Amino acid sequence: MQTWKLTLAYDGTDFRGWQVQPGEATIQGELQAALSRVTRESPLPQGSGRTDAGVHALAQVASFVLQAPIPPENLLRALNRTLPPSIRVLEARTVQSTFHARHSAVAKTYEYRVFRAALCPPFLSRYIHACLWPMDVEALQRSARLFEGEHDFTSFAATGPELAGRDPDPEAEPALRPLPRPGFQVAPPSPSTVKKIFSSFWEQRRAEAGPLLVYRVRGNGFLHHMVRNLVGTMLEVGRGRLQAEEIPGILAARTRAAAGPTAPARGLFLHSVEYNGQDIIHEPE
Repeated sequence: MQTWKLTLAYDGTDFRGWQVQPGEATIQGELQAALSRVTRESPLPQGSGRTDAGVHALAQVASFVLQAPIPPENLLRALNRTLPPSIRVLEARTVQSTFHARHSAVAKTYEYRVFRAALCPPFLSRYIHACLWPMDVEALQRSARLFEGEHDFTSFAATGPELAGRDPDPEAEPALRPLPRPGFQVAPPSPSTVKKIFSSFWEQRRAEAGPLLVYRVRGNGFLHHMVRNLVGTMLEVGRGRLQAEEIPGILAARTRAAAGPTAPARGLFLHSVEYNGQDIIHEPE
């Protein structure tokens, strides 16, 4: 028996997220089916996180166990021949038997892309959130820095209707909603909602099709919808509907009603996943 680590990239537009769901096309389901066709085994690959419907990945990580003695380069080629073109295996390798794609992760980085030109090209529309209104980039940057450090992110986690019928883990597609009025009730703190954000910032990029604002956030864990709710709230700051100085109060409120709308799934990418080196070194024969 060998433990495998795959690094994957995928276009999440046509999938109902990572996790297997009956009657739905999912990344996990497609990968399991491809492994079955290639190896005649059918392990359920465990991902570093369950990206939701419409969310993309530049370097998702999956782990599973196989009995088949197959060279890594052969498995990589065979999987890419049988997987849909929107899912590619970037790397395949055997690792320590104790490795688990999710439990062994020490940090993840997400990226959210906002398109700023007046006309969004159709070939980009699946991968960006087009924002045409004026945006105060300096205010965006100030608000992003306020998320760094260890905080209770209950205010930025999906709740109620957002959770209905969804995976209980990262990132779904409710429409943008207006900010609530004050007067919400404060939820009690929970250790499971406390996360540490190592870095949080916006950068401006110039793409061939037009200017982009890109949000990059790296942390030790993320709640369901957390990145998209951070982005939706910060865009309200950039538009002048909120002040960056209100962010600490939103965090302290510990209720979803305090924060801004949920940004669309299509702009979100799982950028990378980090592990300790000893977690992935293959055991000697």
